[in-house]
Amino acid sequence: MLVRDIMTSAPKTVSPAAKLLEVVSLMCLFRFSGLPVVEDGKLKGIVAEKDVLHRMFPGLEDFKDGMVAPDYDSMLTQYKDVVTLKVADVMTSRVITVDPDMHILKAATVMIRHKFRRIPVAEDGELLGMLSLGDIHKAIFQYNISSNMCGTS
Repeated sequence: MLVRDIMTSAPKTVSPAAKLLEVVSLMCLFRFSGLPVVEDGKLKGIVAEKDVLHRMFPGLEDFKDGMVAPDYDSMLTQYKDVVTLKVADVMTSRVITVDPDMHILKAATVMIRHKFRRIPVAEDGELLGMLSLGDIHKAIFQYNISSNMCGTS
């Protein structure tokens, strides 16, 4: 079974120039944990919840400079500053993708190795779809259930 057989075609995408507030609104309303970033038909990156939230945390240099205990309440208020940024300011640009003609178990291996729950499906830099571990699990489940119901094991 191939990735193209089970991927989500035509996923929701965002532009690098999109306002982060609009994107995080989509994330919260539709429970997207991340969205592919596309410009001129080409995959440019991924913007995920972790990219947004990471901007609120102190860096290693803050701890080196004597910041012993972070003020979490103060950090919480930084969110309003983070969402004024553009997608390009926080997105992950180095994107790992899978090929549409890859076997789904090989794609699952890539995802598990990188600790991804979802991954873009791309060919020659063009986004073709998104694949989630849930898509793979569902396909394996359906394959095995239909095989057993038809009397083949």
